[in-house]
Amino acid sequence: MMNTILVTGAAGFIGFHVSKYLLAEGKKVIGLDIVNDYYDVNLKYARLKQLQENGNFIFYKIDLADKAAVDDLFKKEQPEYVINLAAQAGVRYSLTNPEAYITSNIVGFTNILENCRHNEVKHLVYASSSSVYGANTNMPFSVHHNVDHPVSLYAATKKANELMAHTYSHLYGLPTTGLRFFTVYGPWGRPDMALFLFAKAILNDEPINVFNYGKMRRDFTYIDDIVEGVVRVTKRIPEGNPNWTGDNPDPGTSKAPYKIYNIGNNKPVELQYLIEVLENALGKKAEKNLMPIQPGDVPATYADVDDLINDVGFKPATPIEEGVQKFVDWYLAYHEAK
Repeated sequence: MMNTILVTGAAGFIGFHVSKYLLAEGKKVIGLDIVNDYYDVNLKYARLKQLQENGNFIFYKIDLADKAAVDDLFKKEQPEYVINLAAQAGVRYSLTNPEAYITSNIVGFTNILENCRHNEVKHLVYASSSSVYGANTNMPFSVHHNVDHPVSLYAATKKANELMAHTYSHLYGLPTTGLRFFTVYGPWGRPDMALFLFAKAILNDEPINVFNYGKMRRDFTYIDDIVEGVVRVTKRIPEGNPNWTGDNPDPGTSKAPYKIYNIGNNKPVELQYLIEVLENALGKKAEKNLMPIQPGDVPATYADVDDLINDVGFKPATPIEEGVQKFVDWYLAYHEAK
């Protein structure tokens, strides 16, 4: 039974929803977030306000890269489980602000690993990303594929997290599970993501930038499916794979208590179709600027989720039409209430 869980990035999109779910289950949630201004801090504080209505939620405004502050939090709260969702996100931002990714995603993650090691944490679950597949074109993307060709610094830091976690699982027996999320969307989503940007522009009669001329394909995954996957995986502490061999090393498992999962909808959607669904939900047509693919972007993502199904009995399945309508309903209500 999980009792006290540290959720980093608790004011973020996924962290907020995971925290809310755990609180509804009666868990004690320690929330950590720096609440930086990468996007609208008002949205982050609105998420936090909801969480703070629950007496089982304790919030710390801390930078993960601040070792002393993170050390103090672990000593004081003694979390049994850690779900690390704090990170500097975004592929395009990493082209112009590389230092932010090293500080948050590498230095910050090191502080998490060290504290999990020294405080007898039962299981560390951390956010990786579908972006680690980089230049891979063999689809669907499988956790058993090699992922040594990232095409953005963001992706490289996420791959680095997986390698760092494996090292701690191997050296110290720390159970770790990495989750490769595939294009998450839904209510309370990030304003820098396509769906949010598109909805805002369409409602303001502004053109939308459609990259790769609308031919991008993404495994859009609804937030509730992500949360269900995160919580189920957190409850399943990994053990070493007895069949793992260095002669034919499986990237998705290890002799150490280490595991990687994809959490994706297993059903890629073309960007043009996403826009059509959004137009229908908004009752308004978009004016499109068709543009080439951006540096660091990949043309398609598609998740193989067989391991997730086999190990925790769950497969994301929310149809894009249903998920986009729920997002639009939230978006209109949120902006009307502001």
